[in-house]
Amino acid sequence: MVEATTWLVTGSSRGIGLELVRQLVSDPSNIVVATCRDPARAPKLSALKDAAPGQLYVVALDVGSEASIRGSVAEVEGILGSKGLDYLYNNAAITEGDDSAFDFSYDGLLDTLRANVGGPALMGTVYLPLLEKGRRKVIVNMTSGLASIGLDFGAKNATYSISKTALNMLAYKQAKTRPDLIAYVVDPGWVKTDMGGPDAMMEVEESVGRLIRLATTATAESSGRFLRHDGEQVPW
Repeated sequence: MVEATTWLVTGSSRGIGLELVRQLVSDPSNIVVATCRDPARAPKLSALKDAAPGQLYVVALDVGSEASIRGSVAEVEGILGSKGLDYLYNNAAITEGDDSAFDFSYDGLLDTLRANVGGPALMGTVYLPLLEKGRRKVIVNMTSGLASIGLDFGAKNATYSISKTALNMLAYKQAKTRPDLIAYVVDPGWVKTDMGGPDAMMEVEESVGRLIRLATTATAESSGRFLRHDGEQVPW
């Protein structure tokens, strides 16, 4: 009998997160905990539960709220029972859109940092005991090519870019602090989602297929790196 593989995916109500869950639960060996701010307003996520060969559980979790993050642990522990967590997939993020370094909302910047950096950082901390019990012990932090200074995307999307660059450093520090874990950041590419827009270059199904292959084949060599969806390294 194949041993179950356990996943927790944040930001699962739409876009890349929803497609991650859809593809993961197509495998009957996966147990997936899908989180979002308000499951009652996530009908597409709820619909997956009825048709999924794998096990799917939906948990309310707001990555911008410390209380919500901490409060989710007991429910996830109850779902997993004696099992650990193999994959923590920090996908949830917010954006202020195309602002600039001299024209941005101060509150928006702080909200973006809270959700895009503070949320994944706290998720890693509070779920560390479950990761330690897991067989794979993988933390995937979803970043963006906009976070790369080396790629030189210029002035656009300032607050979002700043938050994702900080997220990159978080993954590096996680990897250096705990070499027994695999922690990395990955750029999913420019994907046709609500956030990416209709002019994006990649279909969400293609990007997510690559993201899952990357996560399931990641090794200690992947840890602390900034990777593309196809596994190629991205300049910091």
